[in-house]
Amino acid sequence: MSADDALPGLLGELEAVAGREAALKVAKAVGGTRVSFPFDVSEDHWLAQLVGMEAAQAICGHFRTTGAGGERYGARHVFVPRGPYRYHTQGRERIVQELISGASPRAAARSAGMSERTAYRVKAEMRKKKKDKQGLLL
Repeated sequence: MSADDALPGLLGELEAVAGREAALKVAKAVGGTRVSFPFDVSEDHWLAQLVGMEAAQAICGHFRTTGAGGERYGARHVFVPRGPYRYHTQGRERIVQELISGASPRAAARSAGMSERTAYRVKAEMRKKKKDKQGLLL
């Protein structure tokens, strides 16, 4: 694979430590949302279930840090880009359906395969439309 074929940013980091297939699986499953990578991963963790234990250990090892006092840290609130899965024609409609049914923006984004930011934008648009309609009634 040439440098031109490498995935950008965080997905490129995942690709370098765990392989392209693992990076793309992570992007498809949780892209557009924030995730945490633990210091040590267990077999029942979502990441190990998704990419396999060896790749999950490699990913968590990449993000692992140890504090001056020996504290062990994983990575928290890492934004995973959508990567090649970022364009979905029906994603916004799905977000609207999920939000109407009571889902949080984060859950709606994951369900729709869209980013959290998009879900929050959709939610704000829904509020504005509702407010504008109420204004017409007064």
